[in-house]
Order: sequence, then structure tokens, then C-alpha cells
Amino acid sequence: MRPFAGVLLGFVAVWPLACSREAEKPPPPPRLFATEPVEAVRGPAPSAAPVFTHLTVKARGATTELEHTPEGWRLVAPVEAKADPYAVEALVQQLTSAKFKATVNASPSDADLRKYGLASPAFTVTARAYLPDSNGEGADTPARQRTVTLAGGDENPFDGSVYVRREGDATVYAADGAVRYSLDKGPFELRAKEFLGPLDVASLQSIEVTAKGHAYVLTREVDGKAWRMDKPEKTRANAGRLAELLKEFAGQQALSFPEDTAAQRKALGLDTPVVDARFVPSSGEPIRVRLAQVTREGTPTVHALREQGTQATLAEVDARALTTLDVGVQELKDRRVLAFPREAVRRMEFHPGGKAAPVVVSRGAEGGDAWKVEGPDGGRALHFRVVKLLGRLETLRAAAFGEANVKRWERYGIRDAFRGVVLRDAEGRELARLWLGDAVPGEEERLYARGSGPDLVELSASAVEDLPTHAADLQEAPPGGPDAGAPAP
Repeated sequence: MRPFAGVLLGFVAVWPLACSREAEKPPPPPRLFATEPVEAVRGPAPSAAPVFTHLTVKARGATTELEHTPEGWRLVAPVEAKADPYAVEALVQQLTSAKFKATVNASPSDADLRKYGLASPAFTVTARAYLPDSNGEGADTPARQRTVTLAGGDENPFDGSVYVRREGDATVYAADGAVRYSLDKGPFELRAKEFLGPLDVASLQSIEVTAKGHAYVLTREVDGKAWRMDKPEKTRANAGRLAELLKEFAGQQALSFPEDTAAQRKALGLDTPVVDARFVPSSGEPIRVRLAQVTREGTPTVHALREQGTQATLAEVDARALTTLDVGVQELKDRRVLAFPREAVRRMEFHPGGKAAPVVVSRGAEGGDAWKVEGPDGGRALHFRVVKLLGRLETLRAAAFGEANVKRWERYGIRDAFRGVVLRDAEGRELARLWLGDAVPGEEERLYARGSGPDLVELSASAVEDLPTHAADLQEAPPGGPDAGAPAP
């Protein structure tokens, strides 16, 4: 009993001392962006994450002001421009979640501040935010507003951390090196580098390009989907390839943003550009982009000037930007051999050539009607084989283009009596026609062909080798026959 009593008395004696030491234990370092007053270092922090609305970053010898808009972050000074979403997101993420690593000095002297590089900070960030209520509101409520200014000094060579102070708090803290990387940003780092866009093909009505090697004019068709080339020749344009070119062009990254003046433009050769492109959107002002190249101290540089209404942006870009839109007719042409609305096809006529009768399949006006083989020996068609043939005709692509605006098709073995396919709608109107001609000399695996366009095309022979030549190629086997219900190969 006495040993137990001794232990108990010892515990009672030590307990106040332990509690005292626990009470004297310093609080953990706070977050960079304090959502509570500096003196209120104890107690739970507000649960809602701050929503940042304004940022002022002083670094690299310049001051950058940003504000959050419904479209995202934008620079408002020293220029008005879209912000780099990744750079600003990294900055905001550090403000939202990062904590100081340690308290370095709670009462620094002026000499201490010089030692830490905080007498003249390398960077300062002033962030304004609000703490949203349960409904996400609070942007206009003064009691929910918070503003914090952080000053960053030298790097600690021992662990790569950076010395930081908060306005209103004399303490010098150590913050992770990632904080400096995200906050120590100048105007160029915070500005979006993709400045030529948006150039979404779906929002444009026409495109005119004059480049070193090529010039062309493209216009959207009235259906709002297809594109046509008006110059240098009239033909269907390849909308897919056009979208790829515009995406590549708009994705060009600015290498720098020189001062934009009339004298600067002239010195950079933009009065006589190598590439001059004009994009007319469905709504809003047209966009003009000029690119020029000059050589300075033996080094060629390329600059681009984007103008839309009263807005203009001048930037240095990679030399590849000069050739992105400098493409020829062959690359811009629609490589589809046949252009037709698939859902409108109700009749398909396969012509074997010569004097042989065509193989004809048709279905009723309703799209769900079954395909039938016409003629005295007709009957129900092999549905999946017909659908497969229709799909192949829809996706048939030219392997190459030949003579443009052909006048004498017979020179290529293309005559009405030769092999081909005709597609018609429910009223019997022709939707598209494919003529197949002679083999291409020196390219025995290719055939000359004529499709929906005025130009000669070359097709892979394998793409059309199994077009039906007899009704039996598309007929279902009669009920009870040996192949009844079996799908066609």
C-alpha cells in the first residue's frame, strides 16, 4: 500500500509542472494567409477556405496587380491581359494551405532584418480574400474580408527555406522554398503566354491568310459545319485539318512581351509582315495577326502582333509560328471523297461496270426500316453488311489528289459505264456519286476516282475492292437455307 501511495504522491507533485510546461509550449507556426487576427494564435481557425479576389505582387523590379473575374484571373497592371492560370493557381494554393515551417526570430532588430534580407524584401505579396458563409457568399460583407501582406527575404542556404514576415506581425518566420518559387513572380511569369487565341474553328466565319509560300481564303458553309476554300481555287476544305492548324497556331507561347509602339513595330518588320492572317468570328471584332522576322546581332527573331478592335498584343514567338499557317491547297482540301448526309440515304446503287445491271438496295422513308435488295430476285438485305458499306463510303478518303477541275474524265478511265456507286434520298434525288477509273500508273494499288468534288482523286484499291457486283452479295439467305441467319463475311 505504501509503494502505491508514494507513486501517487509523486504523480500529484509532477502533474502541475507538466501542465505548466504544456501551457508554456509555443503555438505551432501559423498559415501564411491568416484568417484570424495575429494575436489570436490559439483556438480553431475558420473552417471555410478563403476566396481570393485581388493580388498585388512586387517582384523582379515590377509591380503586378491581378483581379479575379468570372472568366478567371486577369492582370490589370502594368498591362491588361489574361493571367497564366497555372502560375496564379500555384500562388493562390500556397496562400491557401501553406504554413510557416518555424519561428526564426520573434523580435528581430534592424540588423536582424538586414541579415534575413527583409530590410529590402526580394518580393512582397498583398492578397485580398473573403471567408465565404455556408452559402458561399460574403464577398461584399466587410466582416468577412481579409487582407494579408507577406514579405520574402533571403534564402536559407542550409535547407532552402525563405525568410518571411507578415505585415502587422514583427516575427520572422521560415517558409518552405516552394513558397518563394510560387510568390516571387514578375509580370511575365504571371501573364498568360498563349496570346494569339482564342481561335476556335467553331466560332469563326472566315479565314484569310497571306504567307511566304501560300495564300488562301476559307469560308464556313451555310450549314455552319463544313468549310469551303474560295481562293486559290474553289473546293471543299478539310475542317478537321483546319481545326488542328488553328489549335497549333493559337498555342504558340510568347517568349517575351516587348513594349508596343509604332517605332517598335516598324523596327520588327511588322509593317511588311511575312504572315498576315485575318480571322472573322461569328460575333465581335475581326482578329488580325501579323508575323515578321528580323535579324539582330546575327540572331533571327520572330515577333507576332495580334489586333482585335482597340486591343493589341506584341510578343516574341518561336520561329515555327511563321510556317504553321503557311500550308498549301493539298493540305487544306477536304480529303473526303464523298460528301453526303448519311441519315438521308434511302437508296444505294452499286454499278459493277459494263452492261451489268446495278445492285440496288433501298429502305423506306423511316430510318428504322430494313434494307431490301430490289429486283426480281430481291429480298431482305444483309443489314450489317449494307450499313458497313454505307459507313465505308462516308469515311472514304483520298490517298492523293490529281488534276484539279477535270474537264475530260475519260482520260482516267472514268465513264458512266464504269464501276461506281450512287446514293439517293427518299425522293430519288442524287446525294453523291462515286466513279472508279483506271489504275494509277506506277501505283498499282491505287485507282483514279471521281467523287463529290471537281478534282481527280486517287483511292486505295483495297478500300473499294469488295463493292457488291451481284444481288447475292447483299441478300440474306432464305429461311431454312444452309446459311440462314448467318452474317456476311
